[in-house]
Amino acid sequence: MSSIEIKKIGITELHTDAIVNAANEGLWEGGGVCGAIFREAGSSEMTKACKAIGGCKTGNAVMTPGFRLPAKYVIHAVGPRWSGGYHDEAKLLYSAYKQTLLLAKENRLSSIGFPLISAGIFGYPLVQAWSIAIQACIDFIRDNTDYEMNIVFAVLDDEILSLGQKTLEDLS
Repeated sequence: MSSIEIKKIGITELHTDAIVNAANEGLWEGGGVCGAIFREAGSSEMTKACKAIGGCKTGNAVMTPGFRLPAKYVIHAVGPRWSGGYHDEAKLLYSAYKQTLLLAKENRLSSIGFPLISAGIFGYPLVQAWSIAIQACIDFIRDNTDYEMNIVFAVLDDEILSLGQKTLEDLS
């Protein structure tokens, strides 16, 4: 049976089949979640793998090996930068989650760890970011009843954790 949970843990510590990098379109090593994933995976190996892919458009996702991470794979999902909500941000953020989950299913992965995509340096408001993240995951589970996926959101902040848990309760 598929599940969604939210944990206070660093994403690079998750022992899931894949973890998700909140990536930029160039798939370059960045700060925040992205920087931590690159460092823990091995910056040179991850940079080389990402350069071979060549980039990823906002709302889409691509996959690399996890290298030195506990997770076997990293799915690089590019969420939108917040620009006031008038530039298809909600649609693009939902798509980033959906494409990530479809890529995981396509590769027969059964567990995945997400950060809260676009809610860091990309500036997406937390309440809306959680609503879209949780709804996209619920929709994936509902639309793929023949497939089991255990989804974990990794957060480091108590307030963000609490907000996510409330959103999950409200939408479930």
